[in-house]
Amino acid sequence: MNASQFLVPGLQHFLVFGSLLFSLGIYGALSRRNAIAILLSIELMLNGVNILMVAFSRYITTTQELAGQVFAMFIISVAAAEAAVGLAIVIAVYRQRRTLQVDQLDLLKG
Repeated sequence: MNASQFLVPGLQHFLVFGSLLFSLGIYGALSRRNAIAILLSIELMLNGVNILMVAFSRYITTTQELAGQVFAMFIISVAAAEAAVGLAIVIAVYRQRRTLQVDQLDLLKG
């Protein structure tokens, strides 16, 4: 075997890395009480999905289709919009309630 074969990451490496990012994002979104930390965890989950999309597009398809990269670009644009809208909502809630702890927010209670 050649030494350069060990330096080239395969599909398994990207699957493990993307799944790890997604799992960390799920754990962060379910265990955190701070709204900004939850938004960051959602961003981690979306980035994990992006890595998996591009890896599958690169290693699974036999032709040079760019479907995974196109989906990743859509996910990046959705993540940017989610960050902007989410941060605007967090700022509005903080101005009204003076807290970012999601378990203390009861704005929709009648």
